Amino acid sequence: MSYRIELTTRDGHAFGFACEPGQDVLAAAAAADITLPSQCRRGSCGACHATVTEGAYTLGAHGADALPLGEAQAVLLCRTTPSGDLRVAVPYDHTKVLLQPVAVRAARIAALETIADDTCRLELQLEPDDINGSAAEFEAGQFVELALPELGVRRPFSLANTSNWEGRLEFLIRLRHGGEFSAYLRERARPGDALTVHGPQGGFGLIADSLRPRWFVAGGTGLAPVLSMLRRMAEYQEMNDARLFFGVNRESELFMLGELDALRAALPQLRVELCVREAAHGWQGSHGTPVDALAAALAPGGAVPDLYVCGPPAMVSAAQAVAAQARVPSVQFVSERFAV
Repeated sequence: MSYRIELTTRDGHAFGFACEPGQDVLAAAAAADITLPSQCRRGSCGACHATVTEGAYTLGAHGADALPLGEAQAVLLCRTTPSGDLRVAVPYDHTKVLLQPVAVRAARIAALETIADDTCRLELQLEPDDINGSAAEFEAGQFVELALPELGVRRPFSLANTSNWEGRLEFLIRLRHGGEFSAYLRERARPGDALTVHGPQGGFGLIADSLRPRWFVAGGTGLAPVLSMLRRMAEYQEMNDARLFFGVNRESELFMLGELDALRAALPQLRVELCVREAAHGWQGSHGTPVDALAAALAPGGAVPDLYVCGPPAMVSAAQAVAAQARVPSVQFVSERFAV
C-alpha cells in the first residue's frame, strides 16, 4: 500500500504523488516524473530541505549543517521516509519543480581563465538541439551538473550568468586540491573540449514579487548564483534596495571586482561590502567574514530584508543564526550550501 504525498511550494502550488513503503520522498517524486530541487542526494548539502506540516515519517542520517536551525519539522527529502500520508511545504516557487527528468545537453569549453588564487572562470557553449535550439534557459540562482563522461566524474556548479539565446553558461569554480574535476580544469582542459550539462536544477533564487530589500551574503565562489541574481535585477531594471556582502580569506582570493563595479553602475541602489578574514595591513574593506558584516548591518529597528546566502555550510549556518537573532522571518531567508 503506497502513501500519498502532498507537496506545496512557497507560492501556493500543490503537487501530489505516491510513495512506496521504505521509499524516500525525493525518489518517490522522481518515480512520478517530478524532479524536485536537490544536489548531493546523500543528506549533506541541504538543497532538498523542506518542512513537514502533517504526517509521520523517519528522518535518516544527515550532515549536522544540512538543516535550518530551530525548525523542529525541518527535513531533507532525500532522507525522509514516510510511514503514512504526508504533507510537506518547500521553500521555493513552483517554477523550480520540473515535471520531467532533468535535461541533458552537450556543450564545449568556450573559455577558461584563472581569476584568483585557486579560482577559475569557465565558460561553456551549449550545442544546439531539436528541443532548445541554442538557448540556455534557467532561473537566476540555479545550478547544473557538469559531467566528464570519459572519467565518470559529475559535479554541481552554480551558474553566474543569466538566461540567453546564445547558449552561453558561465561558472566560477574553486579548484580543490585532490579533486578530479579540479585536476581536469587545472591541468588538461582546453577550449573545444566536450562536456555534458545536466540541468538546470535547484531551488535557490529570488523570492517572486517581493518588494523588500534584497541582501546577499556570498562566501568565495558562492558569489556565482548571487551574480546571476544581481545581473537579472539589472536586466529587468528592478529597483529593490540591494546589498552584497562578499567574503574571502585573503585579498588574493577576491575576483570579479570589475563585474561588481559594472553592476553598481547598472544598479545605483546596490551597495557592495568586500570582506577579508585575514586582511593585510592597509586593507580598506571590512575585516572579518561576510557574516560579521551582515550582523553589524542588521541593526535593530531597520528594514527587514530578504536574505540570500550562498557558501560553505558553516557560513550559511552562521548567517542563519544571525538572521534569527535579528528576527528575520524564516521565509525571508533563502540559502544554498556547498556540498562538501
